[in-house]
Amino acid sequence: MSEISSSTITIEAPVDEVREILFDLASYPTWSTAIKKVEVVSADDQNRPTKVKMSIDAGVMRDNVILDYDWSQAPGTLAFALDDADLLTEMSGSYITSSDSDGNALVGYQLTVGLSMPVPAMMRTKAEKATIDLALAQLKKKIEG
Repeated sequence: MSEISSSTITIEAPVDEVREILFDLASYPTWSTAIKKVEVVSADDQNRPTKVKMSIDAGVMRDNVILDYDWSQAPGTLAFALDDADLLTEMSGSYITSSDSDGNALVGYQLTVGLSMPVPAMMRTKAEKATIDLALAQLKKKIEG
């Protein structure tokens, strides 16, 4: 397994507002430029997506993936893992949400990606960090305006 890349951002909004957007996986293409298409394949008894097809175009990382979502630690953590993909061999991660002392949301994003072609670890880590930073910046912009 590869090392995990991660980053955290503060969003000036209540954590519940942030979670509402993060947990609405089908709406990701409306605010994330890296997520081109989302199709919810299955959901749990609370209507939360458990299996999702996504078309991703995050620069170096372009693929059609099927991700399994784990809600067992929600609402604090929403984890996902790769079920299937055209090119990626691994894609797992999580969004971790909490509140700071001022009532703002803290959002952490962890990501690990494995590629089917040989790529130096430094390049893979750089691509993961760029993907994480872009996703968090776009989430912040969506919420804060």
